[in-house]
Amino acid sequence: MTEDRKLLTEFQPGRGYSKEDWDEVSDTPELTEEEMRQARPFAEVFPQLAESLKRGRGRPPAEKPKQQVTLRLDADVIERFKAGGPGWQSRINDELRKSVGL
Repeated sequence: MTEDRKLLTEFQPGRGYSKEDWDEVSDTPELTEEEMRQARPFAEVFPQLAESLKRGRGRPPAEKPKQQVTLRLDADVIERFKAGGPGWQSRINDELRKSVGL
C-alpha cells in the first residue's frame, strides 16, 4: 500500500469516523483464503437489488432535454436576474420563451 493508504492498526482522529465507529469494527476478522475464493460480486448475488440501484440513480431523463449554449449578455441584465436569487437561468429561459411566443 502507498504511504497514505497504509493499513491502520489503531484509531487516528480526523479521518472521517469516530472512535466509537473504529471500536465497532476493529475486531472484525479478516477473510480466509476459502472465503475469498467463495466471494461473488454483489450484482450476481442480488441481481434485482443491483438493477434497482442502477436504475434508481439520478434524475429521470427529460422528454425534451435542454441544450447548453454559450450566450453573451449585458452585465446589468445578468445582475438583475441574479438579484432574484437561485433559479436565475430558468427565469431567463422563461422570459425568452415568452418573447418568442412559446
